[in-house]
Amino acid sequence: MNIKAGIQNNVRILIVDDSPEAIKVLGNALPQDYKRQVALSGEKALKLMAESDELPHLILLDVMMSGMGGYEVCRIIKEDERLRDIPVIFLSAKTDTKDKVEAFSNGGVDYITKPFEIEEVRARINTHLKLYYLQQELEKHNNHLEELVQAKVREISESQMAMIFALVKLTDCRDEITGSHVERTREFCRLLAVKLSQSEKYRYIIDDDFVEQIFNASPLHDIGKISVPDRILLKPGRLTPGEFEIIKTHTLVGSKILNDVQESYPGNSFVRVGAEIARSHHEKWDGSGYPDGLSGDEIPISARIMALADVYDALRTRRPYKEPIPHQECMDVIAKESGKQFEPLVVQAFLEIEKAFEAVYYSSVDMINCE
Repeated sequence: MNIKAGIQNNVRILIVDDSPEAIKVLGNALPQDYKRQVALSGEKALKLMAESDELPHLILLDVMMSGMGGYEVCRIIKEDERLRDIPVIFLSAKTDTKDKVEAFSNGGVDYITKPFEIEEVRARINTHLKLYYLQQELEKHNNHLEELVQAKVREISESQMAMIFALVKLTDCRDEITGSHVERTREFCRLLAVKLSQSEKYRYIIDDDFVEQIFNASPLHDIGKISVPDRILLKPGRLTPGEFEIIKTHTLVGSKILNDVQESYPGNSFVRVGAEIARSHHEKWDGSGYPDGLSGDEIPISARIMALADVYDALRTRRPYKEPIPHQECMDVIAKESGKQFEPLVVQAFLEIEKAFEAVYYSSVDMINCE
C-alpha cells in the first residue's frame, strides 16, 4: 500500500527520546521522504504537538527518559481528543513481559526492544502507518455513510410529508373559504410551542423534536372532515344543531384514521401527535369542549396549542356568515377565554408573541378572505 498516497502531505514521524544518538539512529532508519519531528523529552514532545498544526502520523516513544517517562506521556496523549488516535510505538531496553503489558495498557500499539534492528523498525512503522491510514479511511467512510443515511432519511421524510400535506390539501380544497388555513396554523403552532418551551411548566416537555412534530402533524387536525357531506361542510350559512353534531364527528373520524395508521407503524411519533390533535383540538380547558369533554391537563398539550392556533385563524378569516376580525380584537377574544376555552399559559404565550402571529397572517398568500 502506498502510505504517502493515503496520508495527506508527507508522512510525519515524531521521535521522542532523551538520547540524541538514539534519535539519530531512528531517524536514519526512516525512509528519506518521511518528515522527522524530534523531542528530547516527554514535556517537549507534548509542547511541540500542542503548538503545531501538523500532528505526527506516528510516534516513536522511549520508555525510560529523564523527567516525564514514556508511559505517562502516552497516557496524556490518549486523554487528548486531538492526539488520541495517533499510534504510539514504545522503545525500551526492558524485555520483561510485564513491561510490554504495561506499555499496551497505557495505549501503545507496539513495543520494540533496544538494541533494535533497522529493518524491524521500518517494518513495524510501515505496518502501523498502514493501520492508521485504514482507520482514518474507515472513519471517513463511516462519516460519509452516516451523511448518506441521514440525507436519505430526510429525503424519505420530506417525500412522506409532501404526500401527507397533499392529502390534507386535497381535503381542505373542498372548502375554498379556508384557503391557506393549514399553512398558517402550522406556523402558529410552531411559534406557540417554541414560546411554551421557555416556561417552567413545559421546559422539560417541549423540546426540538416536539416542535418539529407539532409543526408537521398540525395539518392533520381536520383530516376527519373528509367524512362530512359537502351540503354541511360547504353550507354558506350557520349550521343547525343537527348539522353541527355531524361536523363534530370529524374529530373522531380523523383520530381513527390516524390511529389505524399508527397500528401499522407503532413507533411513529408524528402519527401519534397527529391523532392527538385530530381528536382533541376542540376540547376546552374548562371541560366544555368535544368529543370527550376533557379538561385541563387531560387535554394533550399538542391539542391545547392547536386549539388556540385554529381559533385565531378562524377569527381572522372571512366566512359567508361573518367578516374577518382585526388582530387586536382577536387578542381580546382569546384573552377573555383564558381559563375557559384555552389553557392560561398558552394564552399568555400567545399574547407575548402576538406580533409574530400577525406577521404570519399578513404574509399569507391567500389574502382574499382576510381582513
